[in-house]
Amino acid sequence: MTEINKNMMNENNMDGYEKIEQYNEDKINVISTHYSKIIEHLGEDVHREGLEKTPERVAKAMQFLTHGYDLNPDEILKSAMFKEDHSQMVIVKDIEIYSMCEHHMLPFFGKAHIAYIPNGHIVGLSKIPRVVDAFARRLQVQERLTDQIKDCIQKTLNPLGVAVVIEAQHMCMQMRGIQKQNSVTTTSSFTGAFEKDSTRKEFIALISHKLS
Repeated sequence: MTEINKNMMNENNMDGYEKIEQYNEDKINVISTHYSKIIEHLGEDVHREGLEKTPERVAKAMQFLTHGYDLNPDEILKSAMFKEDHSQMVIVKDIEIYSMCEHHMLPFFGKAHIAYIPNGHIVGLSKIPRVVDAFARRLQVQERLTDQIKDCIQKTLNPLGVAVVIEAQHMCMQMRGIQKQNSVTTTSSFTGAFEKDSTRKEFIALISHKLS
């Protein structure tokens, strides 16, 4: 983990929760300068009280929202791989996703549903959402994000198959452009056993089912 990648760390203490934020100060200074100029070009007074610290705040926010560039998704999975004979479908669903559209740098957010069929190895369940975050916390398009998650799991774990479905709402469609507030974009990507119709249908049925 690099210095930049220590953007936000959580520590448990006697009071329950403590947030620690660390940023690359050189990058903060450069990005802040650019945002100051952007705010001025938009017609605002960057020196008024409400905006005086906004360039720095935005610079820090952008570092956090794109800290996936400093993460290695393959190594995240390799850090918790275990030999196991289990060969049935493993699903982690409803993984929250927050990313930034690379076309307008506006957020898109939703949920990812991921499954794999082990082939001699399983992975710690928390590592799958971490891989999702590692790719999502970059400038992205949903289609590529879906494929990157699938390819990473397939390459690293070498399972019998991987399935990834992402459902997301895009602020670039809701706040500007077509301005359709209830639109949801769904993307999917499959390998191996999930390319078979019966296995894919089982996966879709399982992620669609809500436990009571």
